[in-house]
Amino acid sequence: MAERITVQVADRRLTLSNLDKVLYPAAGFTKRDVIDYYARIAPVLLPHVHARPTTFRRFPEGVDRQPFYEKDVARHAPEWVRTAKLDHGGSGTNSYPLLNDVPTLVWAANLAALELHVPQWTVGPRDTKRNPDLLVFDLDPGAPATVVECCEVAVLLRPLLEADGFDVYAKTSGSKGLQLYCPVRTRRPEATGEYAKSLAVQLAAEHPKLITAQMTKAVRPGKVFIDWSQNNPSKTTVATYSLRGREQPTVSTPVSWAEVSACGKVSDLTFTSADVLERVAAQGDLFEGLHENRVTLPRARRAGSAERK
Repeated sequence: MAERITVQVADRRLTLSNLDKVLYPAAGFTKRDVIDYYARIAPVLLPHVHARPTTFRRFPEGVDRQPFYEKDVARHAPEWVRTAKLDHGGSGTNSYPLLNDVPTLVWAANLAALELHVPQWTVGPRDTKRNPDLLVFDLDPGAPATVVECCEVAVLLRPLLEADGFDVYAKTSGSKGLQLYCPVRTRRPEATGEYAKSLAVQLAAEHPKLITAQMTKAVRPGKVFIDWSQNNPSKTTVATYSLRGREQPTVSTPVSWAEVSACGKVSDLTFTSADVLERVAAQGDLFEGLHENRVTLPRARRAGSAERK
């Protein structure tokens, strides 16, 4: 029979199970460790997922077994877990969890929801979808390129964004790549994708040996794909401070621009849960200002134009 314990988390009583189950075999990292990490990182993680419908990537048998994505938690979520009922591509609705507090985050961790994925928009009253408040560039390296080449691309992309008035924040994906975020104001859900694509196409034209803006996998080996499509309102990116389902308990980690510029090897920007807890204790949340200073999104650049608005 599965081991179960009842704990008090803030104003909620939660039943936790199988705490000694090893979810990261190579690291000996258990479900207890996963829950402990999420409970400790909660103060800096929660602002980045608040009011954002979350998709879980669950690994109930550990990272060396098949995971699954879960969007709809209506059948098993406690009644106190806040959800947003949203259309699912015209084929019905899903009750997405909203990770707005520590008990809900611990509940998710107990489900072995190692990875948390969120969109670039929040939900408003009556579960209405707001326009995007974040612009994202997902820098995806095609082997043998690595995060080192992603950092080179980030350094090229940053001044273009800053010239348009944006504050630019960088974080590792916790897997292979790097992601850049900017706080924005938008009037149309499609606007961020159009703008991101225009910059990706521009940089790919200027640096064809390093960068591609094409999704076709055949053209991506040795290059960094600037995945502008992650701005599509139907897509998500891994949440800031989320664990990843890799061999080690790596984390999608905010990094400084000094770290991006200095990156010379993959290990320079690889951080485990223990590393991240130490970084936050020493540096605070490097993404703390992400949801401030939102800048009105300019029009997409014309193809081939290198002009800065």
